[in-house]
Amino acid sequence: MIVCRILFIAVLFFTQTAFAQYSFNAGQLTNDLKILSSDSLEGRKVGSEGNAKARTYIITRLELLGIKPLLESGYVQTFSFPQTFGQVQPGDASNVLAVIEGTKKETIVISAHYDHLGLLGGKIYNGADDNASGTVALLAIAEYFAKNKPSHRIIIAFFDAEEMGLRGSAHFVNALDLARESIVLNINMDMISRSDKNELYACGTHHYPQLKKPIEKISLPEKFSLLFGHDQPGSGRNDWTSQSDQMNFHLKKIPFVYFGVEDHADYHRPTDDFDKVNLDFYHKSVEAIIRAAKALDKALQ
Repeated sequence: MIVCRILFIAVLFFTQTAFAQYSFNAGQLTNDLKILSSDSLEGRKVGSEGNAKARTYIITRLELLGIKPLLESGYVQTFSFPQTFGQVQPGDASNVLAVIEGTKKETIVISAHYDHLGLLGGKIYNGADDNASGTVALLAIAEYFAKNKPSHRIIIAFFDAEEMGLRGSAHFVNALDLARESIVLNINMDMISRSDKNELYACGTHHYPQLKKPIEKISLPEKFSLLFGHDQPGSGRNDWTSQSDQMNFHLKKIPFVYFGVEDHADYHRPTDDFDKVNLDFYHKSVEAIIRAAKALDKALQ
């Protein structure tokens, strides 16, 4: 209830505060990020109360935007998985899934994971960049396509338990009838709000070169670079192919583009807080991803 009240006030305040240079409401985006990376959510660890609060916040935002759930049962897709110590029970891990209908039957899945590390050693790991930034961007992208009808059907997927081994996206791709869904692309976001060099990477075009040209053609915000790379096999940790939820689509031979930044000093540390986010860069990242998603939606047949 407290989360819902905060959300209502936040949405009311920022409803008319859109910035002309962006395709989204930058004020709302910033406020969403501040809330989802706050101490009150205690790091959003899978199965925790803070994780459930984050999920409630996401669902309430989707409802306010008028975006319908993917599943007949509602927005939530629950699942369990084994751990080293015990097991996460059904209901403890939950993806949030919504859908925006297009003019084609083929589907693009746009995704981000909303879980993080929780409480460790008495410290809160808020995960502002990892991955409240991607989660909030996904809300902005969902709002954009709800107002600007896409060609493809778009599934909006907020995955849980990414930090536990990409569990949420694995459940998603294995639970759905992929042939029926006709998924032609995954656009995934994980850590998009910080870069000392103002550089965002689009990973995946080494595997799926047909995706590069539409992205290359988009116009970019000033003092912002969108680079290709971090997807060369055999390059160890520099190959990001398997390092976030896009990997489970790749394993099903579904093309992907993963947007992210290079690691920074606060990666997986309790200092990954809202005050470390570069808001100017973050807003430009979200704008670039929206433009890339639009271009890919138009280009893919």
